[in-house]
Amino acid sequence: MRISAISYLNTAPLLWDFEHGSAGRDFEITYTVPSQCAAELENGTADIGIIPAAAYVTIPDLVILPGVAIASRQAVGSILLVSPKRLEQIRTVALDNSSLTSVALTRVLFEKYWGGGREFNSAAPQLDSMLAGHDAALLIGDPALQVDRSRYHTWDLAEEWIGFTGKPFVFAFWAVRQEALKSSRLDLAAIFQRSRDHGLEPEALEEIARTWAPKLQITQDTVHKYLTTNIHYYLDEPCLEGLRLFYRDAFECGALPRVSQLCFAEPKAALI
Repeated sequence: MRISAISYLNTAPLLWDFEHGSAGRDFEITYTVPSQCAAELENGTADIGIIPAAAYVTIPDLVILPGVAIASRQAVGSILLVSPKRLEQIRTVALDNSSLTSVALTRVLFEKYWGGGREFNSAAPQLDSMLAGHDAALLIGDPALQVDRSRYHTWDLAEEWIGFTGKPFVFAFWAVRQEALKSSRLDLAAIFQRSRDHGLEPEALEEIARTWAPKLQITQDTVHKYLTTNIHYYLDEPCLEGLRLFYRDAFECGALPRVSQLCFAEPKAALI
């Protein structure tokens, strides 16, 4: 089966068994950015993807693998609105074109909580060029972790959402095409949950920190804190409540075209 995965630090624990264990023999993995991951599921070049939550409502015939998410119950650190100006002075916003969910969340925050009337434009995630033509920039993932926050006003979008709603925020989760799910003899939900569990074991987290810290030019302690404190990897009931609220708010703001029912894969016994 073909997996489309996101090439950010926050997915490293989820992919542990596929990169370090026996699970990899049953899957072919490619790495990309969130928006492209969704596109590959939509066009059928991938069977399974860690898709942006916003993409789920626009792609038909997807089923969620239960229990696993990239979510946050506090400041996430890697989804930032960045500006040299105060919030009330922001009129134009450059939106990271690798994002879908955070783009919709930015629109929700402005429309429902910060005050509307802003102009939004898609842009490549390069902070200097984004701010050269806009008052503020939305950055996600690893580029956001590398922002020197002492130079700018920054708003952590997960922290803002939680402060206004009291709900966690779900950025992404595993989804599988129904056709692929029906033809698979594997218990996909169990496989992906187990990989997450193994990736969050202390030894795995230490290896991830050693590998990723020099890549991102941040400390190993920062990587460890990000993966264990800022990111919540469980699609539990509070996260589902937050996800449903986000879908309703985004639809009301015109950031998403509809509100979709959540459809989950059922556990099944592996036949091989």
